[in-house]
Amino acid sequence: MKPAHLLALYKLAELGAGEKDVSSTTNDVARGIGVSQQTASRRLIEMEKLGLIERVWEGRNQKVRITKEGLSNLTGMYHVLRRVFEAPQKELVMNATVFSGLAEGSYYMSLEGYRKQFKSKLGFDPFPGTLNLRVVSENLGERRLLESYPFIPIEGFADAKRSYGAAKCYKAIVNEKARGAIVIPIRAHYGEDVVEIISPESLRKRLRLKDGDLVRIRALLEN
Repeated sequence: MKPAHLLALYKLAELGAGEKDVSSTTNDVARGIGVSQQTASRRLIEMEKLGLIERVWEGRNQKVRITKEGLSNLTGMYHVLRRVFEAPQKELVMNATVFSGLAEGSYYMSLEGYRKQFKSKLGFDPFPGTLNLRVVSENLGERRLLESYPFIPIEGFADAKRSYGAAKCYKAIVNEKARGAIVIPIRAHYGEDVVEIISPESLRKRLRLKDGDLVRIRALLEN
């Protein structure tokens, strides 16, 4: 997202547009972000097209509300600033429930382009499969905050058949018994509440887990 859009979202949030429809003229927005009326008008149009805000016109006035997508971008900014100004954390703890995924983990873990990187960057050869976890609602803030921290990069690659995407990794401990790493694909097919964990061993067998079980993830942060 452009910094200009983020600034406009911040100013609209100050007016209360994150919780309700706020009546505001284009001139009001222009004064708030320090640009001309024409620039403010263009910026609001761009933001509406990007799905960051919704607008309803009442004559020359408009009612503006920040969308879920817009709030998500503001939340991301908040988490980055929180990490900058608070004392550095060495770990993040999240609780999550086990669920059965799309059974794609074993295929991706078997690809040599990924395995070589996991072995060299994480220090272990991953078991061919991932443990799929859905973070509980009370810990979604920690899940979002996690991605504001430095990560271990896994590069994308291609073979004769197709290309494979990059990912972010964070070393982790599961239930204080098993080591592994959280893997977050750059092009994720799950929602933000989901994390996938790789390990040198089958975590379901090692920890005797089944769908619906609650586990504790301790993400070890790179500062």
